[in-house]
Amino acid sequence: MRLRDSTSEHLTNLSAAVTYPFETWRGTVGLVAVALATYVLLILSTMPEFSLQMLGDGLHWFDYVVVSLTETIYRTDGWTGLGIIVFYALLSGIAVVNAVAQLRIVGVSSLADLSGVLPGLLASGCASCGAGLVGFLGFAGGLTLLPYDGALLRIGGLVLLLFFLGRAGHPERCTNTSQTTKR
Repeated sequence: MRLRDSTSEHLTNLSAAVTYPFETWRGTVGLVAVALATYVLLILSTMPEFSLQMLGDGLHWFDYVVVSLTETIYRTDGWTGLGIIVFYALLSGIAVVNAVAQLRIVGVSSLADLSGVLPGLLASGCASCGAGLVGFLGFAGGLTLLPYDGALLRIGGLVLLLFFLGRAGHPERCTNTSQTTKR
């Protein structure tokens, strides 16, 4: 019974965290802006040499680079690979809007509470782009040893981000309840 209550509470907090950015137009605009920036960053990091060479020639290649890398991801990983990147971008937008709201409402003293979102962003951030951070650290060959080319690592990172968003909950509501208030 206790596990069911904690799971239900976690899902309620997750639902509140996901719907919070849509409560105001500022939150929605922030979500869209951060999600688009994250998507572009993740797409550009899939082939960093190509991105740097093309964008080094001029920013007029920007749309070509984003479209061609999106098409490359779709052709290599299908809808699943592209969906993981889009889902991560959306969750990143939600997490950033919630973290900014929590900082605005509570102030700098809420930095300890932001530990509910930041680990999920870091963990799934390197997992979502495949060999981006892992390759930078010199472990790109390690992804070839993982089943499904590291897709399980990416999905695990997204699950971790969902867990931490559910832990943080709605920025304007207290998610911690004591046992005495439940009785």
